[in-house]
Amino acid sequence: MAGHSKFKNIQHRKAAQDKKKAKVYTKYIRDIMTAARSGGGDIASNPTLRSLVDKARRENMTNEVVTRAIKRGTGEIAGADYIERTYEGYGPGGVAVFVTTLTDNPTRTITNVRTAFTKNGGNVGQDGTVAWMFKQVGQITYPAKVANVDQMLEAAIMAGAEDAESDEMEHVVTTSVGGFGTVRDVLAEDFGDAESAELVYIPTQMQAVTSLETAQTIMKMVDILENDDDVQAVVTNMELSDDLAAQL
Repeated sequence: MAGHSKFKNIQHRKAAQDKKKAKVYTKYIRDIMTAARSGGGDIASNPTLRSLVDKARRENMTNEVVTRAIKRGTGEIAGADYIERTYEGYGPGGVAVFVTTLTDNPTRTITNVRTAFTKNGGNVGQDGTVAWMFKQVGQITYPAKVANVDQMLEAAIMAGAEDAESDEMEHVVTTSVGGFGTVRDVLAEDFGDAESAELVYIPTQMQAVTSLETAQTIMKMVDILENDDDVQAVVTNMELSDDLAAQL
């Protein structure tokens, strides 16, 4: 019986891993389709598409799947019509939450998003409710080993980046949306392909949370949202002390 239980456990873990991999692939396919539709299917002239394709290939997505997603985006072959939507609101403790989605069924998506908020003490607001507390930027990440702090900062500023922050694990370079492609390409010439390069939303005003229970509830809500297939990213302006973060 013990051997049987162990085998079942291995099967369960493999199934969970396969499900996670399929979810990642689904998100990349949707993103690639949308990028190709808005900026064209030529990777060389569409920096957003190029970044997504690079990331998808690092996840071992095959060229066939990538090419099919691009062709669906440009309309060369039929495919679902995905649209980008953002949702925003407040979680417990007055924490602002900004959710980006890519969906072929907005009714399903808003229902799931609203449920995640309300079941965890939050509420979804109208467009603009908290969007003013976030801004979109480019973020380019390299492992710490590629350069020291001064080298990365100098290279980033010379390339036109807005900022670069480093710790013992990684360098994170921040750019404007318009300068993202140029900075990414210049840094790639110096340090090779980035570990990640994408457009993201970041908070511009933070909300301090001092209650462990509140922080745990917000993290639970974020987890539920991130596990939704339609959700691309979830950003909050929650700020925690080092002690509280360690408890989490």
